[in-house]
Order: sequence, then C-alpha cells, then structure tokens
Amino acid sequence: MGRTIIGRLLSLVILCLTFVVAPMASAQSREIAQDSEPFVYQIERLDNQSGLATPLDLDTPRGLMETFLEAGEAKDWNRAAAALDMANMRGGDASARELAAQLYDLIHRSVPIDWAALPDRPDAVDTQTSSKDPMAGVARRSITVGNLDLPNRPVTIRIARVQAPDGEPVWVFSRQTVANVPVLYAEYGPTAFEKSLPPLLRQQAFWTLAWWEVIALPLILLLSAFAAALTYLAIKRWRRHNRKDSQEFGILQAVHLPATLLAFAGTFALIRATFFKLSGPVKDLLDPLQLVLVIAAVLGVALAIIEAMFDFATDRRTDELEAPDNSEDRDFYTKMSAIRRIVTALLMLAAVGFLLVASSLSSTLGFSILAGAGVLGLVLAFAARKVLGDIMASVQIAFAQSARIGDAVYYDDQWCYVEKIGFTHLRLRTWDERRVIAPVSAFTSESFENWTKKDPSLMMHVELELDNRADVEALRGPFREFVESDEDVIDPDDAKCEVVGQNARAMVVRFMARSTDPKAGWSMHCRLRERMLAVAAELDAAAGNESSPAYLPREREVRMDA
Repeated sequence: MGRTIIGRLLSLVILCLTFVVAPMASAQSREIAQDSEPFVYQIERLDNQSGLATPLDLDTPRGLMETFLEAGEAKDWNRAAAALDMANMRGGDASARELAAQLYDLIHRSVPIDWAALPDRPDAVDTQTSSKDPMAGVARRSITVGNLDLPNRPVTIRIARVQAPDGEPVWVFSRQTVANVPVLYAEYGPTAFEKSLPPLLRQQAFWTLAWWEVIALPLILLLSAFAAALTYLAIKRWRRHNRKDSQEFGILQAVHLPATLLAFAGTFALIRATFFKLSGPVKDLLDPLQLVLVIAAVLGVALAIIEAMFDFATDRRTDELEAPDNSEDRDFYTKMSAIRRIVTALLMLAAVGFLLVASSLSSTLGFSILAGAGVLGLVLAFAARKVLGDIMASVQIAFAQSARIGDAVYYDDQWCYVEKIGFTHLRLRTWDERRVIAPVSAFTSESFENWTKKDPSLMMHVELELDNRADVEALRGPFREFVESDEDVIDPDDAKCEVVGQNARAMVVRFMARSTDPKAGWSMHCRLRERMLAVAAELDAAAGNESSPAYLPREREVRMDA
C-alpha cells in the first residue's frame, strides 16, 4: 500500500517537471536558433581588396577600427584597403590604396572617435549602456563613427556588417562612406601649402598634432593679433580726423572694439581656411570658439552702429525734445528706444540660433566647453535675475511712457531731464548738467514726479518766513504787479499769496504762479523770490517804531530799566 502511494507521488512530480521544463527547453532552443543567424546586410559580392594583403580584424567594430588605424600608422595601405567596401567605386579613378590613405587622414585629422561606442562583439551589442537605453541588448549592423559637413550637406562616416554568399560576416566601412571619401578629402584634407612642407614637419609631434601644427598655431594667433592691432590703430586715427563730424565720430567710437575683435576672428578664420587646416581635437576646440568670436564681433558691430545712430539722433535734438509743446517727438523717440531694445534682443537670439544651426557642436570637443559655459550662464542668469527684471522694466517704461526721453522728472530730490532709457538704467541730466544714472526698477516700483507727462506748465511756489507782525495784505499788491508783468507767468488770475504756516518765531507765506514749463518756471521762481524779499525788506525798513509792523523775523529787544 505504501509503495503504491509513493509511486503515485513520484509519477505526479515527474509529470509536473515535464510541464515546467518543456517550455523552457523550447524557449532556449528558439533563442539559440535566433542567434545562429547573424544580423547583417546581405550583399551579392564583397569588394574590399582583401586579397591584396594580410586581412584586418574585421570580426568586430572595434577590431576593424583598431587594425585600420594601425595599418594607417604603418602606411600599409594595401592592408588598410581591406576595410573598405569598394562596391560603389568600380570603374572609378581612385584606387583602393589611395582611398584608404585619404580615409585614414580624414579620421585622424577630423573625426573624434568614441571608442566606448565601438563594441568588441561581432553582433555589436552594447553591454555597457544603461538598461533604459532603447538599443540596450540589441544587435546592430551599422554604426556611426562620426559626421563631417560639406558646404551643401552633412556626411556620415559609417561602418557596416556585411555578408557575401558563402562568406563570413565582416565589418567594413560602408560603400556610401567610401564613395564620399574623395569629396570629403578635398574639403578636410591638407592644403597645397601643407603638402609642400618637408616630410619632417608633417610628422606627428604629440597628441594628434604634427610638428607644423605646433609651429603654425602660435603663428596664426600672432598674425591675427597683428591684424587686430592694425585695425584698432586705423580706427583710432580715423576718429581723430573726424572729431568735427559728431555722427561719424560716434559710430567709429562705438564700433572700435567690435571691429577690432572682428579683424582678429576674421583673420584667424581666413588663415586657417586658406593655409593651415588644423586637425583632431585642436580643430574641434577651435572651430566653435572661432565661430563664437566671429558671430560676437558681427553682432557687436551691428548693435554698436544701431546704438550710436540712435544716440546721435536723440542727442542732436535734445533741446527740441525738451521743448514744452514737443510731446509727439518725445513719444516717438521713446517708442523707438523700446523698439531698439527689442531688435537688440532679437539679434542676440538670432545670433545664438545661427551658432547652433551653423555648427555641429554636439559632435565636437568644443561642445563640452560651450555646454559648461551654458551651465555657468544659467547660474549667472539665476544670480542676475534683478538685471533681467530691469530689462523687462525698461521695455515697460518705454511702452507705458511713464517717463519719456526729454521728459522733465523730479527724482531723488533733483530736477532732471530723461536723456536715455537703457536696458537696466535711465540716464538723467540735472539742471546743472550733471548725469544721474538711475535703475529702471526705481521708475516702475517707486513713485516719481513727471512734470511734462500731460501738461508742461507747472505751478511754481516761493515760501518766505516773515515776522508774525507782518501785514500780508501789503505784500499782495507787489506780488500782483509781478505776476501781471512777468513774461513766464501764463495765468495771472491763478496766482495766489497765502499764509500756509505759523510758529512762535515766524509765519510762512507762500507765493504761487503758473509757468509755461519747468525750465522757464525755475527762472520765474528765482525772480519771484528776489522780488518779494526786496519788497519785504523795503517794508521792514520803513517801520519806524516798535508798534509798526515788522516783516523780516528778528529777535525781540528786551529793555531793562536801571
């Protein structure tokens, strides 16, 4: 009985194991069957000149690149030609040896190789990447080694895994890449000047630099600096001869430094493109920096000219803008100032966009530097958010026209005229020709007086401290005569003489009259003070005894009998 139960239990266990193991075995057999067929491009015939020399290690992407570069360093072009798929070059003029030499020179000079992206496996499965990468664990038959730009299109340097009938799968440079080698070499290869150099100078010195490049780089910088110095001195001399022409002098002064930078960057780029084509990481570093310098210089020249022309137009019409009845011109120049700042911002954005579009920064060493600078820029932008707020405030002031160019404002206890509305500040000119630089935030977050916003006429007032015994009515006659005869008083009927304060020592009498504008009002204000002080002094001198009214404050005399 016990043996029967044990036998049934063993049968049940065997049956369960059969159901569990069978699917695993079938899955394993399917996986093996799938891996047994390599992931390749099937081709009719492989023409890679492999019979000319000892074949390279073409089993893996890394093996292909390592052995190709080794053969190139040894100048063994017969062996290096085994890495080329010549299918698209049949009947062409270029031989396999010549193409191998040109391709090696291109890779050595202009293509930074990411060795981590070249797996040492026949199926090119990347075992180092993150599991979140969609290509993790996926076999590949094509890998991009690098990218080069032609004037009209970008070109990819690519290796591919191909298999001919009855042949083994091998990794080679793709037929499209090989077909593009001649035109790429014409663009990125050595110049005629470089080819004329002695062989010793063309030998490698260190890193990826040849001896001629070690010598040429300081020479290029020296020639560029010399061109910049000549430009600087020429503009300086030109400015001296054009001091009388304020417009031309202002433009020359504005473009002086940007034009010097453009001369340096332009000369540097011209020499590199004409005579010295630097290679490798040095080229990857210099290309984006050179492009940044050129764009910055051109942008600086354009913005300097715009700024100089606008400043010349407003400075030349300063008196006209400050005229009381010239509100339309003040509105126009203020709006033009806002448009100028918007154009400046758009030009800067366009320059950044052109920089990103015109250069393959993501594939160069210089991208890392610019990316680091971009991160630093974000940090600086966060730290300078008040400055960014001021820039927006300047546009707000210009369009809201709370303060226009030419307006008379009262700021920080000073009477000023608005001369310029900048990105982060306003330039104010005081009545005594001093310049006050005020942050634009002060004109958006704090109150200030604008004396010419709606009506340029201004009520001016003079306050005098007079003796408490003064007869105010005796002062009203001379005051009325003044307001009716003074040419800067526009409404004599609106003029007033009032007592506005009093204490134990004196009383405060205010004389008010309306003037045409702040500038004329100030002169009238001074004349009114002088006239009323003179009248008060005359009346005070006429007082003959203590009972007579006094006008000017004085200490009481105390008489004591002996």
